[in-house]
Amino acid sequence: MKTVGYRNAWAFLDEYRGKEFEGEWPTVPQLLHISTMRFPDNLCFRAFNPDVQLTYTEVEAAVFRIARALVSDGFKKGDKIAVSGHNSAEWALAYFSIIKMGGIVVPLDPTLKDNEIERFISFGDVSGLFIDSERLERIDADGALGLRKYSIEEDVMRMDGPECAFPVLTGEDIAAILFTSGTTGTPKGVMLNHNNLVSDCFMSQSIIVFFPTDVIYAILPLHHSYTMMAVVYNAISSGGAVVFGKKLAMSHIFQELRDGKVTIFMAVPMLFNKMISSLMSGVRKKGIVVYGVIKALMGISGFVKNRLGKNIGKKLFGFLLEKLSFENVRLCISGGGPLPASTFRMFNELGLDFVQGYGLTEASPITHVNPVEAFRTESVGKQLFGEEVKIVDPDSDGNGLIFIKGPMVMQGYYKNREATEEVLSSDGWLNTGDVGHLDSDGYLYLTGRKKNVIVTDGGKNVFPEEVEDPFQLYDDIEQICVIGYISDKALKKEELMAIILPSKSCIERFADDRTRIEAHINSIVDSVNRDVPSYKRITRVEVVYESLPLTGTKKVKRGEVIEKYGNK
Repeated sequence: MKTVGYRNAWAFLDEYRGKEFEGEWPTVPQLLHISTMRFPDNLCFRAFNPDVQLTYTEVEAAVFRIARALVSDGFKKGDKIAVSGHNSAEWALAYFSIIKMGGIVVPLDPTLKDNEIERFISFGDVSGLFIDSERLERIDADGALGLRKYSIEEDVMRMDGPECAFPVLTGEDIAAILFTSGTTGTPKGVMLNHNNLVSDCFMSQSIIVFFPTDVIYAILPLHHSYTMMAVVYNAISSGGAVVFGKKLAMSHIFQELRDGKVTIFMAVPMLFNKMISSLMSGVRKKGIVVYGVIKALMGISGFVKNRLGKNIGKKLFGFLLEKLSFENVRLCISGGGPLPASTFRMFNELGLDFVQGYGLTEASPITHVNPVEAFRTESVGKQLFGEEVKIVDPDSDGNGLIFIKGPMVMQGYYKNREATEEVLSSDGWLNTGDVGHLDSDGYLYLTGRKKNVIVTDGGKNVFPEEVEDPFQLYDDIEQICVIGYISDKALKKEELMAIILPSKSCIERFADDRTRIEAHINSIVDSVNRDVPSYKRITRVEVVYESLPLTGTKKVKRGEVIEKYGNK
């Protein structure tokens, strides 16, 4: 198998070290300033409805204006200011302005309820808030939190203040606090300093290349570390542009991909699964002969690409890629959850460079990327340059807890020493909580989350993510969550249960006849069960008709599902 070496994507920083910044890495504002010097007239931010187009020069000028206004309003270095709202250029401007004036930005999930946002604000000692206009008056309505509030839509672009000196920042200063927990229990606020964020940005580019001509699509929520790093930081550090998408609806996505001339599409597995499933369903409708020919050609394309390094897929399948508005797309990146190998394989066969990565918020978040030149379909990729990885307490298959160490690892959880000490050792090793193994070339393979493991009565460890994986390509299944249930209380026998939400098309096809719908869903489960070991078979199915609770990156909130449907 092919392997790939690392690139020094940050060699150009030597030209600016000692002039624009000191030390190994620039701070976040220094990073933006260096890119503005290198690419002053390049498009930096683009959004639709309303149409916004800002060059690097215009973005930096706006950041200075907003930062001056914050200083004028009394904010000082170390103050925490939250940002919560739908994706927009204004959201990103607020984010960088807070850091520019020396503040600590606290991105918050806009899907949180008002009282939940207030809870995080209180715990995080937040004194300022940028938020969508529709929620401006509702948050801290009685003034008990003492917030200074700003409307993202109405205030950001017109904010300004008198000239002032901004505080000196170092790489060790905290730049952001990102909350990763749910809405109950003690919040976990991941503290990331400037060095964490900037090092992770450039170290991820030791494997994947970004160009000043790239246009990267930000459709996943900006409050999530994955979107902010993989899209915004990587674009800004390389002189590329960010197109901000607002609605996670396929019709909007297709239109914005085309209008924005997007070259890099980053999304979660759910979106890629829907896209490839819809595309191949369309091909299948052309008849068995056409479908067979297309599949055969895809197989040949994949072989040539993987073994000979030649991409013939884009020419062969340009007509199919246009249906996805992917005619300008050169690279797809999947992260935020497990991706079926079949999805990975099919996108590559169609001629797209398609890679997946791995990481977690506590690591800024990227820790692994699958190289375009030497990808391995089942793997989440190689560790970044300068990062250390070890597998602790491996089983007979080599699967154990994944620990990482490097400059991207967080400083700890805000006001939560106990939780910090549970995952971060005194010598800097981070326990990811994930289970997996490494091959001889350093590629990482994930098995699942340690906390999600289900132990069957035969002593087998089953990771629900593995069981859910084959179902992702079934059009008739919108969501699935596999959990353990006690099938025999006396023997404490644990088996697998699937909670499944049928797709809208499935429900319509069976005319909302729930008996027929549930029989069909069970037949799919039976089909999948036949192809897996007995201990991974689902023995109970619960068909539901309301969406399962989701995170900002469209992953099912397993804990809430277990609380509702489990009987442990």
